[in-house]
Amino acid sequence: MTGPTPRHVLILGGTSEARQLAGQLTGEPGLRVTSSLAGRVAAPRLPAGEVRVGGFGGWEGMAAWLREHRVDALIDATHPFAGRIGFHAARAAAETHVPLLALRRPGWAAGPGDDWHPVPSLEAAAELLPGLGERIFLTTGRTGLAAFAGLSAPWFLVRSVDAPEPPHPPRMEVLLDRGPFTVEGEAGLLRRYGIDVLVTKDSGARATAAKLTAAREAGLPVVVVTRPPVPGDVPSVPGPGEAAAWLRGVLA
Repeated sequence: MTGPTPRHVLILGGTSEARQLAGQLTGEPGLRVTSSLAGRVAAPRLPAGEVRVGGFGGWEGMAAWLREHRVDALIDATHPFAGRIGFHAARAAAETHVPLLALRRPGWAAGPGDDWHPVPSLEAAAELLPGLGERIFLTTGRTGLAAFAGLSAPWFLVRSVDAPEPPHPPRMEVLLDRGPFTVEGEAGLLRRYGIDVLVTKDSGARATAAKLTAAREAGLPVVVVTRPPVPGDVPSVPGPGEAAAWLRGVLA
């Protein structure tokens, strides 16, 4: 005789919180855990449990996957700047009547001594830079560099996990690295390259927050790209522990 069919949770992942959640849930009796990765990083850190890689083909494709694989709960633990995936998840969950939760890490907040310049987009960040400095530490990832490609005067230090592709700024050095980073390491990097402006997205990750402290201690301005809108009717929690508790309640 076979036992009851395991309940199936799909985690839209790629973040450290998604990996932590998959690690907490994998191995729980009666639970099947699948993480979905977008496939934009060449060598991603794989979570525990089952893993699928690649897009779904819009919300319709996601809804079809939820039905085909008999998903009982969906958790959107994607990056705050993942784009449309949150809206696709909301639509797919509504169409299939699958409970949906968003795991959204809290954003960063400026504190005493910070010189932050919030902007709504990478393009707006590029417009602001000529008046702030000449040696830019760009930590917005390998995509989106086209927004800065028209700036010929500033010099850019671009840090990303994988090598960026053109178009990109003409005066640029690429630093391939992956967090977590330390305040001491970030401070040394700022000094070594003579950085006078930091550009970042409000990712909210603790593993990459050290650069903000280093910039504050060095008295540098920070251009912060604010988060894009998210579906307003999807319940959300700030961490993996709360997400695991929600899931257990939904599947009880």
